[in-house]
Order: sequence, then C-alpha cells, then structure tokens
Amino acid sequence: MCEYCGCQSLETIDELTQEHDEVVRLISHLRPALQEGGVARMAEIAREIARVLGPHTVVEEHGLFPALAGDFPDQIAALEAEHRRIEAVLAEAADGGTPSDPAWPERLLEAMAMLRDHILKEQDGVFPAALANLSTEEWEAVEATRVKAGSTLSRPAA
Repeated sequence: MCEYCGCQSLETIDELTQEHDEVVRLISHLRPALQEGGVARMAEIAREIARVLGPHTVVEEHGLFPALAGDFPDQIAALEAEHRRIEAVLAEAADGGTPSDPAWPERLLEAMAMLRDHILKEQDGVFPAALANLSTEEWEAVEATRVKAGSTLSRPAA
C-alpha cells in the first residue's frame, strides 16, 4: 500500500497499516471459501476480520478522526458511515454461528470490496493528512487511544 509520504514511520500509522494489511489478507480468503461452499468458513473469516477491526476502528474513531474532523468533516463522516455499514455485515456472523440469510455471502463480499476501497482512502488520504496536520499533542492522544484499545498485532516490548 502507500509508502510515499513517510507516514508509516509513525508507530501508530504503521500499526494501522499493518492491520489493514492483515484485513486485506483475510479478505482474500473469502471468495475461495465461498467457491468451496463454505459459508461457515466465510463466517469464521468474518469474525477474524471483525477481531482485527475492533481496536483498529477505536483508534481511528476516537483518536485519529476527531483530530482531523475539523478540517475534513465530510470525509471523516463518510468514513465513519462506511465503518457502520461494514460492521453491520460482519456482525451477522458475530455470534459464532453461520448466518442463515442466503444473501449474506454476497453482501459480505460487497462489504469487503467497500472495505478494500475504504482502506485505500485511509492510506492515501487520511494518513498523509494526519502526518501533515496533527500536532505532537494530537499524536500523543492518538497513541493513548491505541494503548487503551489494544491491538490484535503483537507489539515489541517497551
């Protein structure tokens, strides 16, 4: 993904990018699962995606987005609305079972296509904008949000 602006040199952005990479990797397993007739496997993958996105979304919505919303209110509102649509489809598999709606696999694939586009918007727009606009104090607040939210990635020992 994006590597041209240097924003990944910041630990917080690097972690968000690594989470994006993991989500994209997981998404790549959905279509093969469907082709093999495995809606149950698709649901497992959806739960894995939701597990990665849980703390990731908290960092974005409670750390990064508020710091950018003053300058980019419409863009941030659109990204948050996409979060809700993606979460709604993923939540249908949250109980550990297989969604019974026969349209769910296709809706999941559509939501994951949206998520891939969403990731590009963040990496090519939000992250560079954050690098250019956030103050040291705002970055510290974003990092404090990350510490509270945790991560599904392993962090090196401090």
